Amino acid sequence: MTAVKTSTFYYGFNMKDDEVGGYSEEKCKLRQAINIAIDMEEYIQIFNAGRGKVAQSILPPGIFGYEKGKAGLNAYLFDWDEGMKKPKRKSIEYAKKLLAEAGYPDGRNADGEQLIIYFDNTWVGGGATNLITWFQKQLKKIDIELKIRATDYNRFQEKMHDGNFQMYSWGWNADYPDPENFFFLLYGPNGRADQYGKNSSNYDNPEFDKLFVKMERMDNGPERMGLIRQMNKIISHDAPWVGIWNPVGYGLYHDWIRNTKVHMMSRNTMKYLRIIPGMREKYRKEENQPVFWPIYLFFGFLLIGSLPAMISVHRKRAGRK
Repeated sequence: MTAVKTSTFYYGFNMKDDEVGGYSEEKCKLRQAINIAIDMEEYIQIFNAGRGKVAQSILPPGIFGYEKGKAGLNAYLFDWDEGMKKPKRKSIEYAKKLLAEAGYPDGRNADGEQLIIYFDNTWVGGGATNLITWFQKQLKKIDIELKIRATDYNRFQEKMHDGNFQMYSWGWNADYPDPENFFFLLYGPNGRADQYGKNSSNYDNPEFDKLFVKMERMDNGPERMGLIRQMNKIISHDAPWVGIWNPVGYGLYHDWIRNTKVHMMSRNTMKYLRIIPGMREKYRKEENQPVFWPIYLFFGFLLIGSLPAMISVHRKRAGRK
């Protein structure tokens, strides 16, 4: 059994940073261009063995407000392919156009200086070098230089709390199945640098915050769905997160077990499982038939192996007579 997990992984920007942060149209276009350049389809194939789905919003499948197909399309990042009936990532040429409109033609500012983005992370181990090389290659496609600042997790947390970073990598798994549990990660008063909250990007858009307050305690329904669509559109435009994707989980279960699904939301799921006793007994009888031939074979070899000794003893006894 496979299922898309209620988890979201992403690369985030520090919205307080002078270079990659801010809410002007130019700054939003800079982040949109980077979002297009990061080929998450390729990332999932190379580094996650194809076990993942490129996300169109911060909400994973299974959470109210998630929309699949054309209805849920992030139009700042994808076009809709009518022939294939699926999203198609916008071209690198378009990303370069956005970058130029952001004030960085060919990856350089008005003074001709190379645009450099610093990426803080805790990537270590054998695969870290390949991952870093891949990520630098993505931004190089639009002439941006990415410099890696790897560190241990404690130092990384300190930088996040101090707002001393430009770009980072993180993720979130649902605590409970509600859109509030994901949107609160971008709610302004939850800023990590100012309030030590979970808003690691320090995103602070008053329009988004106003919609969030209305949406967070509302019952699921058309009105709440309308607010979520507005919030998704704001996030897609501002692009505080880029390279968003959802992992696919795998699970193996007997056919006689019901009420189960692959997810990470809760560990106490055993009480919800339902067993079909008749089917279980049927499989047990079919798949657990006693096999006697190894026992017969064992005693056969034992008998054959004992024959020389038995013959020798018989001859000795016969000689004495």
